[in-house]
Formats: sequence, structure tokens, C-alpha cells
Amino acid sequence: MPKPTIDAGKAKNTKLAFKTFVRSLKRFRLAIFTAIFLTVVSAITGLFTPKLLGEMTDIAKNTLATGLDWNALGEKALIAILLFVISGLLTYISSCILTIVTAKYTRSLRNQVIDKISRLPISYFDTHKFGDVLSRMSNDIDVIAMTMHQVITDLSFNIITIVGVIIIMAMTSVPLLIISVVTVLLSIIVVGKIAGFAQKYFREQQATLGVLNSKIEENYSGQIVIKSNSHETETLNDFDKTNKKLARTAMRAQVFSMLAIPVTHIFTNLGYVVTCIVGGYFVLEGRISLGNIQAFIQYVTRFNRPINEVASSTATIQSLLAAAERVFEFTAETEEPADEAKQTIEKVKGAVEFHHVNFSYDKKRPIIKDFSAKILPGQQVAIVGPTGAGKTTIINLLMRFYEPDSGYITIDDTPINELSRAEVRGLFGMVLQDTWLFSGTIAENLKYGNPDATDEDVKKAAKISNVHHVIESLPHAYQTVINEDSDNISAGEKQLLTVARVVTANPPMLILDEATSNVDTRTEHLVQAAFEKITEGRTSFVIAHRLSTIRNADLILVMKDGNIIEQGNHDELLKKHGFYAELYNSQFKED
Repeated sequence: MPKPTIDAGKAKNTKLAFKTFVRSLKRFRLAIFTAIFLTVVSAITGLFTPKLLGEMTDIAKNTLATGLDWNALGEKALIAILLFVISGLLTYISSCILTIVTAKYTRSLRNQVIDKISRLPISYFDTHKFGDVLSRMSNDIDVIAMTMHQVITDLSFNIITIVGVIIIMAMTSVPLLIISVVTVLLSIIVVGKIAGFAQKYFREQQATLGVLNSKIEENYSGQIVIKSNSHETETLNDFDKTNKKLARTAMRAQVFSMLAIPVTHIFTNLGYVVTCIVGGYFVLEGRISLGNIQAFIQYVTRFNRPINEVASSTATIQSLLAAAERVFEFTAETEEPADEAKQTIEKVKGAVEFHHVNFSYDKKRPIIKDFSAKILPGQQVAIVGPTGAGKTTIINLLMRFYEPDSGYITIDDTPINELSRAEVRGLFGMVLQDTWLFSGTIAENLKYGNPDATDEDVKKAAKISNVHHVIESLPHAYQTVINEDSDNISAGEKQLLTVARVVTANPPMLILDEATSNVDTRTEHLVQAAFEKITEGRTSFVIAHRLSTIRNADLILVMKDGNIIEQGNHDELLKKHGFYAELYNSQFKED
């Protein structure tokens, strides 16, 4: 019975995927070669058993009239049993070695993927779906783990078996060998045509699976939005459309690939029939013994079996290479350019200046145009403007998530591109609109940016952030475990915890990006009060749509279409009766 296969599509460049896969196994070559050697010896050992059984038949036939030669039969049987045991033992040892290699190799791949994620630029995550990346890390590596062992074992065992059987069959009867080879060649030709016809379906399958995973992730994480907009039916229909496409392509790929098995069986049985007829004729003529015919038929079976397994393993090999190709495509993605710190800032004052900065995400549509601004140490700077004005892009450039197309940014008169990215990012603490907490205790989450912080430091930060009383009211206080989705605490409490996390890290400068947009009015007042404490004496950047929250900012930069069109404090900008006043008054009227 053929082994089940796992389809992961077909590699776009099979030859390149194979070469890359083999190169990636370099550190495991000795173990793999050892396993292959044991498999080869096991296959060779197993080749002699049909010959021995045939000789036992001839001994029984020749000695039947005078009495069976039990000594000769027992000797042959003992050798056959010994060969069976040796072959089985070698196969077991080889399987254990490959199991260990596969486990270590896939563990290494997962480590490479995780390491790669940490070294990719933010632009990659902005342009690639999370579901597809997750599919490469989980589904594709799982396919490799489940098929690599099978492919290596089957290829080495089957190739040696085919070669060895052909040699023994040729030594037994060349005419019968020709009959067997002809039937096998006809089978290979027909199966090759079928496989070629099925290729286009294998190409679609893994790509569709990546799309499906993205939809699953989006639907799961967006359930509140989906339900609140009564969009369940449309979401299900959209998912069902992709799911049906995946099922359709997988079914067609499987149907055509599995068609190779019955076709091979037809030609195999045809070979048996012809071999029995011609072999029987040779026995009657005395050109071959009955035992050799018996052995030959067993060799025909052993000749056809690896051919069948190769036919049924075609999809498995394609799946392995396709999965490996997708993983290696990800690990070969362009990383964030290496940066060598030419300078460092010993004591941060907090003076930030933008010098004629220009930037575009796609190098076609400008987002930031000739942006210049000077922020003095300790100033609280608010950046306001309509959606798409470039507010968050300014922060992305300041944190070196992206590099300007032209112009430069300085901190304390030092260009940030002469500092390491780690140093630049370490100068800022960020509180974002989207809160992120990992599964772990509250204390562990608050120490995320400062692992060396003491428990007293954590409690002090929580008090400054107005969240200490909330934490103390929880069943296990600071040792309360936040679950995977962090849904055992409210949105407002999560936001206060992210503020406390920044306070614990104690950075010299702060960035607050729409940090109060998703909380209730009471929590907003708590967050604002915490901000006033933690921004005191620190240069801080605040992005806010609620203009009432930035009235006390030292400097307000009003942006529109990537440019600063107004700047000043709240009162100064209102007196100008310009764009800021228009924005503020419109919100005031709405309130």
C-alpha cells in the first residue's frame, strides 16, 4: 500500500529549491550519510532473501523423491532469517538517526525564521500579510518535518533496490529482465504524462493556503469589528470562496497524482502475467529452474514496488521542495541594513532637529516633503493633522524604522544615521494606540524594556502611571498572569500598563502615538495625568487626534500633505485662525 503524501504545492524553481535544501543540510551531512549507508546495506541484505528462498525450493524439489535434505534447507532458512534480522535492525537504526536529524533540522529552521523576523525592516511587515508568514513558519516547516525522513529513506532504499534487482534479474534471465523493464518503462512514460498534466494544480495550492491562513488570522482577530458591522455573512462567503479554491486545487492535484498508482499497478500485473507465461515455458525447456522462476517473480515484485513508491512519492517530494522553497524565500528576504555606530551620545539632552527631510514609502508618492523642525530639550511637541498627513511617518523616521530619501535628523546635533539603530530606539519610550502585552505576569510585562528593574522600581512606575491600585485589586497583584489575548483585563487597564512599562524603562525621550484614542474618559484623564508626570523634563512627541489633550504642549506642529503648515503653542495657533483653529473648533463643536 502506498504511503500517504502531504501536498504543499510545487516549487516554482525545483532545481534551485533542491540545491538550496541540500546546502541547508550541510551540518547534518555526516548523520544523513550514515543513515543512507545503513539503509543501503539494509537494502542490499534484503536482496539475497528471494534467491535463498528459490534455492530452498530447488533443494526441496530435487530431494523430495529420496527424502528432504533438512540440513541444507535448515542452513538456507537460518541464513535467510539472519538476513531478515540484520536488514530490519539496520533499517531501525537508520530511521532513528533520521528522526533525530529531522527534529534538529526543523528546530534550526524555526530558529532561523524567528531570528529573521527580528532582523527584517518594518517595511516588510507593512507589505506582507501575517498569515502568510505564519504559514511559512508553521505549515511549511511542518511539511518538511513530516516528509524529509520519508524522502531520504525512500530514495536511498529504492534506488539501491532497483539497481540490485536489475543485476540479479540479469544474472537469472536476460529475456525475463527485458520483459520486466519494458513494462516498467511503459508505466513510467504514462505516469510522467499524468504528473506533467497535474503540475499546474500543485503550483496554486500552497499560495492559496497562505491566503487562507491570512483570512483565518484576520477573521479571528477582527471578530468584534465583523460582528459589530453584521458582516458575518460576507466574511463567511469570502472565506468559503478561498476555501473552496484550496479544496478544488488540492483535490485535482491529489486525483491526478494518485492516478499514477493504479496505472502503475496495471503495468505491474501485466508484467507478472507475461513473466509467468514465458518463465513457465523456459522451465519446461530446462533453461531455468523452478526455484529461479520463484525468485524471479519475487524480484519482479521488488522491482515494481520501488517504482510504485517513487510514483506515489512524487507529490511528497514536490511538497517538500515547495515548502523548503517558501521557508528559504523568507530567510533570504532583504534584512535591515547593518549599521555601524560612528558616534554615540553619552548624556542625552533631548534636542531634536529635522533638516529638510523628504520621504516616500514607494518612492513614487511623496509623504514627507522638505520637512524641517527644531525641538528644544525638554519640550513637549504635539503633531496634529488629518489622516494621511504624515504624522506617524515622522515617528517612523525618528525611530529609524525607515530612512529618509533625503535630508537628515539629529539628536543633540548628532545625525541619527551615525548612531546604531539600537541606540536610537533605546533613547525613546513609545506608548502606542494599539496596546501589546505578552502572555506572562504583570511584573514581567512591566520589566519588558528594563529587565534589570527591581520590584520596587516596578511598583513606583505603576504608581506614577496611576495603575498601582488596579494591579493591587487583582487576585495575585503583580504576579497576575495576563493570558495570551490579554483579555482578562480591560482596554483602559492595558493602556495604563503600557504607560507603566515605559516608565519602568525610564527612557530619556518619549513618543505617545494616539495613546488615549481607545480608552474611556476616566481612563483618558488617568493616562493624561500620568503623561504629565513622565514627560516632565523629557523631550516628548505626542500624536493626537483629540486636540483637547495637547493644549499644554510647548510646540504644536500642524501637518498637512507631508508639510508643516503651522507651528506654535495652542493659544498662538488659535489666534492665527488658520488650519489648526479650524480643526480645533470643528472638534469643539462636535463635542
